Amino acid sequence: MKFRTLLRHIRESFKNLSRNSWMTFASVSAVTVTLLLVGIFIVIMMNLNSMATSIEEDVRIRVHIELTATQEDQAALQKQIEGISQVSEVVFSSKEQELDNLIKSLGEEGSIFELFEQSNPLRDVFIVKTANPTDISTVATRIEGFNNAASVKYGQGEIEKMFKAVEISRNVGLALIVGLVFTAMFLISNTIKITIVARRSEIEIMKLVGATNGFIRWPFFLEGLLLGILGSIIPISIILGSYNYLLDIVQPKLEGTFFKLLPFQPFAFQVALLLVAIGSIIGVWGSLMSVRKFLKV
Repeated sequence: MKFRTLLRHIRESFKNLSRNSWMTFASVSAVTVTLLLVGIFIVIMMNLNSMATSIEEDVRIRVHIELTATQEDQAALQKQIEGISQVSEVVFSSKEQELDNLIKSLGEEGSIFELFEQSNPLRDVFIVKTANPTDISTVATRIEGFNNAASVKYGQGEIEKMFKAVEISRNVGLALIVGLVFTAMFLISNTIKITIVARRSEIEIMKLVGATNGFIRWPFFLEGLLLGILGSIIPISIILGSYNYLLDIVQPKLEGTFFKLLPFQPFAFQVALLLVAIGSIIGVWGSLMSVRKFLKV
């Protein structure tokens, strides 16, 4: 296509949107409402996914070493653990470190345990991280069979339930977003179709004078693209403005917990780009599907 022809199509698209201002407003409103709902679900799912990933990555296996194990025995046990293919990291924590961590974690009440500093009843520990969090139970079972591994703890039972809940929430969220997008495509295509029905005579005349289908489609393609972009502006503004406000209010209260909201950047750019892309695709698809039936003259 020549650049001059493309410019003509762009000018024609803007004229048509201006000429059919009420229908343009209806179409943009439909895109706006739909993208607002889709955007809210996307924001929720992105934060839930981030929190779930953070919790998953924080899960560790704690291997308590036998009190009678020598340094050679500990080294052998560590080598065995590191030899497991799913293991990504093994960190040694002495019983002194374990007691110190316990005292610090209990705050003022932890001072009671300072009495055990002279006669520490705790064990040395290997803290094991797996490359894939879902391999935790498999790796723990293998370690339990190693010599000098007194006990293996990783939150058995609760961890499996948590992984299952995370997987279900991700799948449900994805299904809701996909369902909303397809519902939006149906509703918006019908809204745009009303606009195009009013211009069916124009399309039929262009066909009769020899205009190709591609030549006729281009203005509608650009109109759909513009409708999608215009319809995404308000949802992006509302969602990002609300999210920024929420960060200032909620985030300070979540300090020290697993639950952390995604930082505003690059989150804001990702959400804006995603909503513009979805809006553009919905607008273009709705226009092209609506105009298709009128090209059969």
